[in-house]
Amino acid sequence: MVVRETCADIWNVLHPIVMAKPQEEDWLEIAEHFYKSCNFPNCLGAIDGKHIRIKKPAGSGSQFFNYKKYFSFVLLAVCDSNYRFRYIDVGSYGSSSDSAVLGHSAFGRMLLNNELDLPPPQTLPGTTSPPMPFVFVGDEAFALMEHLMRPYSSRGLSIARRVFNYRLTRARQVVECSFGILVNKWRFLHTPIHLQLDTAIAAVKAACVLHNFVRERDGFNFEDSLSHCLESTHPCGVRGSTHSAAVREHLTAFFMSPHGELPWQLEAI
Repeated sequence: MVVRETCADIWNVLHPIVMAKPQEEDWLEIAEHFYKSCNFPNCLGAIDGKHIRIKKPAGSGSQFFNYKKYFSFVLLAVCDSNYRFRYIDVGSYGSSSDSAVLGHSAFGRMLLNNELDLPPPQTLPGTTSPPMPFVFVGDEAFALMEHLMRPYSSRGLSIARRVFNYRLTRARQVVECSFGILVNKWRFLHTPIHLQLDTAIAAVKAACVLHNFVRERDGFNFEDSLSHCLESTHPCGVRGSTHSAAVREHLTAFFMSPHGELPWQLEAI
């Protein structure tokens, strides 16, 4: 009870301070930092889901039993380029895919219903082309959406599409680094959590806001971000709309243009 109540208090006190809902000006600042550090324009965050190992919750059947053959719940996170968590969703069944977890999360519903106070579309740097929407970046487990970019499937890709996948991966790696910093700072995440389910969820939420608290004040050791023990959630093939595909194609063309290319990108693919 002491652990559960303490973790809940840590979350309740720190959440509005270090993980408050971004406003339009906050999103613009996040996008500016993303472009400077990751060379991905109009990017508001990187999103990914990871399994948190737990003991089997009583009476849960196979709901928390994941494809890696252990019991877990999912930590879904949206991170900025400074490795801070901007949104988290904790506690979805380990058997769920990233796309399903996103769809059922508060963040996913707000994204779908345009309730995140995102900035209006903006032209890409150095261009006069039609304004492009601001986006989040994720892996192939997510559906392609107007405000969520995922890589092209890996078969028979043109050079331009391979470059897009490389550029998206560079931006998406910030969420992987954030998980690495989290796990290596809060060591209980290295092993299965032997707590009741609600207490385990409270502990993970507390660790995430403490991660932001420490990150803003003390920085981090980059080596801590290079590896972690959290498994990715099970990928699920999903399709996107025609409009979202057009947004991705426009970004692909930008990355091959004089305004958007990187000197080393062709060597990197």
